[in-house]
Amino acid sequence: MKSFSFQSLFGFLNKQLNDGFVSIIGFLSAKSLLRTPHRNVSVLGSGDWQYRYDKHWSQANPSQYPVRNCHEMEIDNSGKLYLLTDEPENNVIVYDLNGNVLSSWTLGMKSAHGLTMVSEGNSQVLWICDAYSGSVVKTSLTGEVLQTLPSPHTLGIYRSTQGYAPTQTAVADNGDIYVADGYGSQFVIQYSKNGDYIRHFGGKGKGESHLDFAHGIAIDRRQGQGNELLLVTSRRESCIKQFSLQGELVGKISLPGSFPCRPVIHGNYIYIGLCWSGVHLKPNSGFVIVLDEDNKVCATLGGHAEHNEAGELVRLVSDYSAFHHVHDVTVDNDGHIYVCEWNARGAYPIKLHKF
Repeated sequence: MKSFSFQSLFGFLNKQLNDGFVSIIGFLSAKSLLRTPHRNVSVLGSGDWQYRYDKHWSQANPSQYPVRNCHEMEIDNSGKLYLLTDEPENNVIVYDLNGNVLSSWTLGMKSAHGLTMVSEGNSQVLWICDAYSGSVVKTSLTGEVLQTLPSPHTLGIYRSTQGYAPTQTAVADNGDIYVADGYGSQFVIQYSKNGDYIRHFGGKGKGESHLDFAHGIAIDRRQGQGNELLLVTSRRESCIKQFSLQGELVGKISLPGSFPCRPVIHGNYIYIGLCWSGVHLKPNSGFVIVLDEDNKVCATLGGHAEHNEAGELVRLVSDYSAFHHVHDVTVDNDGHIYVCEWNARGAYPIKLHKF
């Protein structure tokens, strides 16, 4: 009989809980026992942030390119979109921006979760997290594994009884890799480009610098070289925490009522998919928000923002028009937004065509 370490048991049990939750919510939604998005909207947003809603963008054949949950997306320099799924038959589906499937490949991951594209010289590579197996790998754009990061257990910085379930990576200009242990012990682990351990910070706790579901992570370069910040979602605290690249907490972006995935920076704006809104784990309550240069909500797509009399944001709430649980967004050079979802009954990405 196969013996389980604590880490393998931790991953196994977490995956069973995740799959069970997805199945239950999917069943209740299909039976109309839970409020679900009607998905018959044609336009989302207003003013400068108005989009045509296109739920039929993807031309993927479900029998050839099945998906369970779509987790993240990136667009390469040639305009190809890479979709990461937790379907081990095809972890990565490659599209053109018209929704045609160009290719697919797999690493056989059953819990592929985080996808980050990085330029290295004249080429680009992908960093992929497999949350419940506790692995983080770098691959070519065609799926060749180029590097694997050591786990915190191997490094000796986690006790044997600490869970590790990496959900996202971010890579600094010097090549340092930051791994968010979003479903495990809530630390951010920093490695050199060669995979050597540098430091870890955050972790579960009650302090301001601690994290509670450190689900997503990104490098904010909007203030110029030398002033980069590390943005880390603290999902259960409904906020994004701002750290220096050395792991010091320097600020916080409060997003009350939201449960954000990763921050996606495009130009001067931050685009964020909300997996839930209103209450943690509230079924089918996700949507998309955009933050401006001052990190204030300037657009809500599929939901709305509530403010008090002083104009302060008090809550972000879904209107159940367009999305189930938004897990990621990406933006092309023309400003069109692509939206992928977790726990949406095998739905492919949706395109929001900017007017």
